Amino acid sequence: MKILLFVVALSVALAGSLAFKSLVFPSESSSSYVELIAQKPLSLEAFTLCMRVATELSGEREVILFAYRTQEYDELNVWRELDGRLSFYLSGAGVLFQVPPLGALQTHLCVTWDSSSGAAALFINGRKSLSKIYKTGFTIRPGGTVLLGQDPDSYLGDFDAKQSFVGEISDVNLWDSVLSTGAVQDLFCGKRIQRGNVIDWETVLMKLNGEVEVINEEL
Repeated sequence: MKILLFVVALSVALAGSLAFKSLVFPSESSSSYVELIAQKPLSLEAFTLCMRVATELSGEREVILFAYRTQEYDELNVWRELDGRLSFYLSGAGVLFQVPPLGALQTHLCVTWDSSSGAAALFINGRKSLSKIYKTGFTIRPGGTVLLGQDPDSYLGDFDAKQSFVGEISDVNLWDSVLSTGAVQDLFCGKRIQRGNVIDWETVLMKLNGEVEVINEEL
C-alpha cells in the first residue's frame, strides 16, 4: 500500500499532445482514495460538479462517487444508491434521481444545485434530468477535504470497503455556479470552454493513498 502520499498534476504535455489523467480504483478497499487539492475554499451557495465515471458494480451495493467533508459534516457527497439511483447529499437527507444506470461504458455525469431557488438536477451524457427543490438557502461550508474513492464517516477516516468506489474516474471539475445546459453539453463533447474555478482537472493537484493507479489518455 502507498503510505507516503505524492502530489501530481493531472495533465501533462507528451510529444506535443495533451495526456489526460484518469484514476483507476481496481478493487474494493477501505484504504484506497485520492485527495483533490481545491483551488479555492468550498464555500458554495451554488455549484456544478462534473466527472466521467465507469464502474462494473451493478446494484450490488451503494457506491461513493465524490465526497467533501469538514470536521463535523459530510458537506457534499454524490452516490450511486443500492437501487441504482444517483443522489447527492448536503449535510443531511439527500435528493435522489431515477436515471439510466452507470456501467462499464464511460458516463459523463454532472450535478447542479442553486441555494437561492433550491433547484437541483443531474446531467447524464449532456441530457438534463427534471429539477427538484432541495436545501433552499443552504451554504456548503469551507475548511474540508475532497476525496475520490471513499466515504469518510469521520474526518478522513472510518472508511467502509462496501461503500468504496471500484472503477475509473476522470475529468472531475467543480464550479461555484450553475452552468448552462449548453455549457454542460459542450463539456460532454470534450470542449474545454469553461474550466472549473474550484477544481480544474487539468491543473488540480492530488494525493494518492492505497492501490490507485493513474493512467494517461492522449486526447
